[in-house]
Amino acid sequence: MTLSDRRVDRLLDEAEDALEQGDASAALDLIRTVLDARPHHAGAHFLAGEAMREIGHLEAAEASFREAAAQQPDHAPTWASLAAVQFDQLEFVQAETAWRRALRLDPDSPDAWFGVGLVRERREDWDGAERAFLRAHFLDPIQHPLPVPLDDATVEAIVAEVVGALHPAIQSWLASVSIVLEEVPDTTVCRQFDPPAPPGEILGLFTGPSRAERSMDLDTIRSGDNAWSLLPPSIVLYRRNLERMASDREQLIEQLRVTVFHEIGHYLGLDEDDLAARGLD
Repeated sequence: MTLSDRRVDRLLDEAEDALEQGDASAALDLIRTVLDARPHHAGAHFLAGEAMREIGHLEAAEASFREAAAQQPDHAPTWASLAAVQFDQLEFVQAETAWRRALRLDPDSPDAWFGVGLVRERREDWDGAERAFLRAHFLDPIQHPLPVPLDDATVEAIVAEVVGALHPAIQSWLASVSIVLEEVPDTTVCRQFDPPAPPGEILGLFTGPSRAERSMDLDTIRSGDNAWSLLPPSIVLYRRNLERMASDREQLIEQLRVTVFHEIGHYLGLDEDDLAARGLD
C-alpha cells in the first residue's frame, strides 16, 4: 500500500481525534493503516503506544514507544510515555531512566517532571516529590493539577461516618478490622493483582479473610488447610493516590467515602462485579 504524506498526516490527525474522544480502538484502526504503508513511521508508533496504553495493553504500548524512540530518539514525549508504561508495569529503574532522558531532551517536559515525582515517592522522598509535582503543575496546570491535601483527621471522620451508616451488626464485625492510612502502595501490594496493578491506581486494599470466610468451621481452619484465614483482616487507604484522584475537596471526600465502602464490601465478601452493581467501583 502506498500513502501520500498528506494522507498519512490526515489519518494520524483522525487517530488523535479518536483518542481524545476516548475511542482507542478506532484510533488503532487508523494507525494500522498508516503502519501498513509506513512501518517505520515514528509518529504512528507513538500514537499506537498511546492507544494501547489507553486500553490497558501495557506491554504492547511499551513495544510501540520503544519503536517510536528507535525511529526518533530525540522526541521527549516518547521517552516520557515509555517511562509511564514502564512505571505502571513496576519497572521503576527503567522508568526513571526514561523520564530523565526526556528531561535531558526537554527540561520543560511536564509529564517527565510528574514522573520524577512518582519515582521520588517510591523512595519516600516526599519533599523531592512535591517539588517535582509543583514543577509539572507550573508547566501544565491543566494536565497536572495540584493534589487536594488529605489529612489524617479527615480520613478518621469519613471512616467514622461510613461505619456509622452501616447496620449495627456490621459495625460490630468491623471492630476487628483495622483501617489504616498509608502514602502509596508498595510493589508487593501491586503484585497481589493479576495482572499487577499500576501503583497510581490503587486507592484502597482489603487484606485477610472476608466475613464469610471467617465464618467457616474453626476446626477446618485450625487444621492448617486454611490457616491464613486466622490472620486479622485490615483495610489500607492510600493517601497520595486518593489526593490525585480529586480536583477539589468535595470530590476528594466523595472518593474517600466510596473507597471505604468499597473495601468494606470486600470484607463482607462482595466481589468487583457486586461492588460495581452498587456503584462502588
